[in-house]
Amino acid sequence: MADSTLISLISLGVSILFMLGVPVLLVIAYWVIGCSFVLGLTLDNMGAELMNVFNKGFALLAMPLFILTGDLINRSGIARRLSEFAYACLGWVRGGLAMASLGACGLFAAISGSNSATTATIGSMLHPEMVKGGYDERFSAATAAAGGTVGIIIPPSIIFIVYGFLLNLPISDLFVAGILPGALMVIGMQVACWIVCRINGWGYLIPLQLTRVLKTALGAWLGFFAIGLVLWGIYTGKFSPTEAAGVTVGFCVLAGLISHPLNKLFGHGPDHDWSQKGYGEMLVVEGFRIRDIPSVVARSAEITGILAPLIAISVVMQQILSLLGAQAVIGDLVRSMGGYHAVLLTAMGIVFVTGMVLESLPVTIILAPILAPIAASVGVDPIHFAVIFLVGASIGFITPPYGLNLYVASGVTGVPYFRLLRYIVPYIVALVAVWLVVALVPELALVLLPGR
Repeated sequence: MADSTLISLISLGVSILFMLGVPVLLVIAYWVIGCSFVLGLTLDNMGAELMNVFNKGFALLAMPLFILTGDLINRSGIARRLSEFAYACLGWVRGGLAMASLGACGLFAAISGSNSATTATIGSMLHPEMVKGGYDERFSAATAAAGGTVGIIIPPSIIFIVYGFLLNLPISDLFVAGILPGALMVIGMQVACWIVCRINGWGYLIPLQLTRVLKTALGAWLGFFAIGLVLWGIYTGKFSPTEAAGVTVGFCVLAGLISHPLNKLFGHGPDHDWSQKGYGEMLVVEGFRIRDIPSVVARSAEITGILAPLIAISVVMQQILSLLGAQAVIGDLVRSMGGYHAVLLTAMGIVFVTGMVLESLPVTIILAPILAPIAASVGVDPIHFAVIFLVGASIGFITPPYGLNLYVASGVTGVPYFRLLRYIVPYIVALVAVWLVVALVPELALVLLPGR
């Protein structure tokens, strides 16, 4: 009883720290250390467990490489070219620029694998353009936040790597399974965006011009090649996800270094109007210099330095929760629901509620090993459940009070966090609707898998 009281007090204390804005990593670490003392576990044991996470995690090597890929395509100007192509295709529709930003998020996600990088990159590039184009600044920022949710669903995906590592599932299969659900998420958000913009009359229309579409498609060829390289290598089995990440980093480095002197030769900077460029000029992005690479690597290392300890400490948290019996309680609750659909909907509800207060990594590390075996016991395909689980976790990026993407979008656009909440609701509704479709139609996740 005394132990239960102490653990309750520790949990209350770290909850207060979380509400005061203490980083999630420190909140979890304080809870783990406090509970370890109460349960009589030594700090040596915790240190050993932290090391074991990475000693047996070869697949986790793909995570820093895909983060680096996202930074490289942003620094080289490839991300901007993808955005220009999306706008050329959709700018003639009411709300076309906002819809294009969602499409650009999908294209960026297909190379970077990160939700926060997707939101930050597309938000910083297109939010000013959307405001100039007649959109409400709050809606524009909310659109960037919502678009970032596909960053962990459309392959390559950092969180799919973690999920596959934890549940011993083929990461390449998980990547392929995320393609159609990720595309459906983008389409669902674009429909919601179109409805909101049509009601409010937001956005200036541009004519649909075949020349503009062709030029911007040509200008984005490096981005398309990088996307195709990753998907081809993983789908055909030529690369493991880790190898695909390394190959993509190498390609992006070469593309950036070769493009920079060629771009200087043409004499045009990143803001040069596409209409003034010839087709040859569109082939070349801004690129970067060799001396720029250390700063790009350092930025990627900072993000990896945040995510990697969070993965490790969350694994230890999962073990302590198991000792406390929390996993058994959650498991019994879900099993008590009965059949296939009841178990599935209960698991989805748990993921959704947990995602409102925790980041996707701890949600995945804590809940996936509990819920996945239960779902499998009632006949849910493990790959299908992984997609269901992670689509739900991705919605947590835009659900308050946590909503990581909302904080990222607020930071890069300057729009206060609480002013975004009203405009994020249509996107949450759209994503939940897509989530239910993905859960009820397994073929969306499984049809592209070889042998299915």
